[in-house]
Amino acid sequence: MDVAITGSTGLIGTALSASLRAAGHTVRPVVRSGGGPGSVRWDPAAGTIDVDAIAGVDAVVHLAGAGIADKRWTDERKELVLRSRVDGTTLIARTLAGLDPKPTVLLSGSGISVYGDGGDAVRTEASPSGEGFLPEVVDAWEAATAPASDAGIRVVHLRTAVVLDADGGALAKQLPLFKLGLGGRLGPGTQWFPWITLEDEVRAITHLLTSQVSGPVNLVAPEQVTNADFTRELAGVLGRPAFLPIPRFGPALLLGRELAEQLLYWSVRAAPAVLEADGFRFSHPTLEEGLRSVLDRPAA
Repeated sequence: MDVAITGSTGLIGTALSASLRAAGHTVRPVVRSGGGPGSVRWDPAAGTIDVDAIAGVDAVVHLAGAGIADKRWTDERKELVLRSRVDGTTLIARTLAGLDPKPTVLLSGSGISVYGDGGDAVRTEASPSGEGFLPEVVDAWEAATAPASDAGIRVVHLRTAVVLDADGGALAKQLPLFKLGLGGRLGPGTQWFPWITLEDEVRAITHLLTSQVSGPVNLVAPEQVTNADFTRELAGVLGRPAFLPIPRFGPALLLGRELAEQLLYWSVRAAPAVLEADGFRFSHPTLEEGLRSVLDRPAA
C-alpha cells in the first residue's frame, strides 16, 4: 500500500511508519517542513496542502494535533488544541474528497476521552459522548472527517487510549519516579485507566487499513484496570515499592485543575468491542504482559 501519514514524527507515527516500511509498504510523511523526497508539504493553519504530492495514495493515517498535556490549559491553549485537530482534519478530509482516484480509507486520530468521566460503566463504541472539554474536542474532531465519508471514503476514528512505551508518552514520564520507589496511585486510584501498548496500537492501525470497519474504534487493551491496578503492576514489574498515594493538589498545581482532572482522574472503563468483533487479537491483552514487553522485563 501507499500510505500518507500526518503526525509521522510523533510516538505513534514514528513506530507506524517504521512498521509499514518494514512490511514493504510506501510511506509518505505529511510534514510542515523538511521531510525529504516522497513527503507531502502542508500548513493546516493556512489551509494549504500539496495536492499533487498526496495524489494516488491508497490510504491516509491522520495523527497530527497539538499535544493535549504539553502545556497548562489557558483559553488560548485550549483553542489551539481544538483548532489544530479540527482545521487539520477538515483540510485532509476535503483534500481527499477532491482526489481522483480517491484513497480507499482515512484513519483519523481521536481519543478515548470522548466518553468523559464514566465511573464504573463500560464504554463501547456505541456509548454516547461524555461532558467536558475533551469530549467536545473529540466530537468536533471526528465530525471534521465528514467531507471524506460523504465522498465515499471509508473513515475510521482511532479512539486511542494511553499508549504505553518506555521511550515516550505518559509511561516514560512516570518511570523515573517508579524506579526510585516513589511512584504511587493518583488520588483514590479507583478511576479506570484505559491503556494499550505501542506495539498493539500500531498493529491495530495496520489491521484497520485493510478491514471493512468504519466509524469509531476503541484502541484499548481488553483488560480493564484501575489506576491503583496500574500502579501496583508497574511497581511489581520494576521490582520497586509504590506505597505513597499522590495527593490531588500536586498534579493540579503542576498542570492546572481542569487538565489534571480530565487527564488523570477521569474514570474511562473502555472496551475494544469493534476491534475484537473484527477478529483483531492483541499481542498484549493483559497489563502485566504489556508492561513486561514494553520494559523488557521477562516473567519471573
